[in-house]
Amino acid sequence: MSRVGKMPIAVPQGVDVQISAEQITIKGALGTLSRPQHRLVAVQNDAGVLKVSPADNSTEADAMSGTIRALLNNMVNGVSKGFEKKLTLVGVGFRAQAQGQKLNLQIGFSHPVVKDMPDGIKVETPSQTEVLIKGVDRQVVGQIAAEVRAFRPPEPYKGKGIRYADERVVLKETKKK
Repeated sequence: MSRVGKMPIAVPQGVDVQISAEQITIKGALGTLSRPQHRLVAVQNDAGVLKVSPADNSTEADAMSGTIRALLNNMVNGVSKGFEKKLTLVGVGFRAQAQGQKLNLQIGFSHPVVKDMPDGIKVETPSQTEVLIKGVDRQVVGQIAAEVRAFRPPEPYKGKGIRYADERVVLKETKKK
């Protein structure tokens, strides 16, 4: 059995888990997430501890038990603590401004770039060169951060562009005469 799939998931106080035949719904202080039940995986709630086990002895069921366990753990963490990605803008004149559900970026193009945020995602700009993307669903937060970064990824010679806060850009040496 998968090592990840064997680990139980502790459900913190204030998080409600409902398991039905079709889907698993997790409610918390920050929101509600649901995911369809997988046919090869059995999920049980034993007094505040979620346990995931494969439904049969196939290798696919074993692999899916680890995957479903990781997804359920992300759902529990999302509704209780939330997820966030921090982006930094590096470059002269690069600015970001959050306006409600829109992120307005000035990143060296002749026009401003505007990114609409989907429901459940909040965007903040603590400073002009920092962007915080917050949400309950880990996958959506990471996807939105990747889409914002894709507008102007860091270039390898000066390092200008949008990068993750913990990202290290290795600069190339310029051409010598």
